Amino acid sequence: MTARIDIKFVLGLLVGAVVVGGLVFLVTGLGGDDGDSKKTAGSEQVSPAPTGGGDEGDGGNVDGGGDKGDDEGSGGGAPKGEPLSTPVPDGPGKIECPRPTKTVSDAKGLQQALQGAGPGDVIKMNPGTYQGKFVATASGTPQKPIYLCGTEESVIDGGGIKKGYALHLNKASYWRLVGFSVQNSQKGVMADTTKGSVIQGLNVHDIGDEGIHLRNFSTGNTVQYNKVYNTGLRREKFGEGVYLGTAQSNWESVTGGRMDNSDGNIVRGNLIRATAEAIDIKEGTSGGKILNNVFDGSKTGGDKHNDSWVDVKGNGYLIEGNKGTKTPLDGFQTHEIVDGWGRGNTFRNNIINLAGGGGVGINDTTGGNTIGCGNKVTGGKLTKKGTCS
Repeated sequence: MTARIDIKFVLGLLVGAVVVGGLVFLVTGLGGDDGDSKKTAGSEQVSPAPTGGGDEGDGGNVDGGGDKGDDEGSGGGAPKGEPLSTPVPDGPGKIECPRPTKTVSDAKGLQQALQGAGPGDVIKMNPGTYQGKFVATASGTPQKPIYLCGTEESVIDGGGIKKGYALHLNKASYWRLVGFSVQNSQKGVMADTTKGSVIQGLNVHDIGDEGIHLRNFSTGNTVQYNKVYNTGLRREKFGEGVYLGTAQSNWESVTGGRMDNSDGNIVRGNLIRATAEAIDIKEGTSGGKILNNVFDGSKTGGDKHNDSWVDVKGNGYLIEGNKGTKTPLDGFQTHEIVDGWGRGNTFRNNIINLAGGGGVGINDTTGGNTIGCGNKVTGGKLTKKGTCS
């Protein structure tokens, strides 16, 4: 028997196979997100890569903001350290949470409470883990602030150290964040354009970059009696404990190109062990106070970018009554990143244990600052140049 081949039939089969294969490829391509492409609240915005002097990436001005170039160049994440055993300093100005008006026990309830919050509300977080990236946009008033309260067992967990803010005050003023824990996010607590708020008694740890950040014209706030440690797990050099303002290299993405005048903020009585500076005071900020904090510099170094507990690039700060031990180089430093900045600051009655750091207690590289003779240094000289007054 002679086999007869139907050419039209064969061509039809070939065309059908091509079409089916194309559809499979198209569907696979559309659905092939990797694990990092999953979105949380808010879209991702990136900022320019940091330039010069190890300045930190501030991220975009939206929730989940990461840093452009975050995974470029040298440097990596720090290993986790042990929890801090030293007690948080005691001192004045503590606030108490009033009787709750709302009580939450899970992540959905917390986000709903934040979205529906208004002046005078007191949100209580029961013990438990609240996983997600939480955003507050409502504001209280000076007379009726909004409270978010919990215990150390009330844990906001950001779900991963690579992206996002665990808790974001986004143009939300007159808040009182009291007593709970924040962990496992790129940045711990982020405050954008926040006024008159208090961040008190939080346990902020296991963070990819910085622990607590006030920026984008956040003024008149107080960060007090918090415990901040195990920062820089994603990038050591970005692992500040408390960060005030925005690096000049990120003004374009965060403040529309304007100098970030996040002024008049108080950082008081915190216990900090960070991979970068315990407190980083950025150019453009002024008139703040850094009081009675305790710094453990045993993890500081930040991929060799960071070599002091406090770096002052702002103007008119009072830095008084702080205690620190162990540092890669100096206790405190000043720098002039922008002309005329890093000046008019006063260092008074700080206790500085360099513990083999090899530098000086207060390295005033800019000049024009006041270094009191009441500052006490162990393991080195008080200043590199000039004298105390």
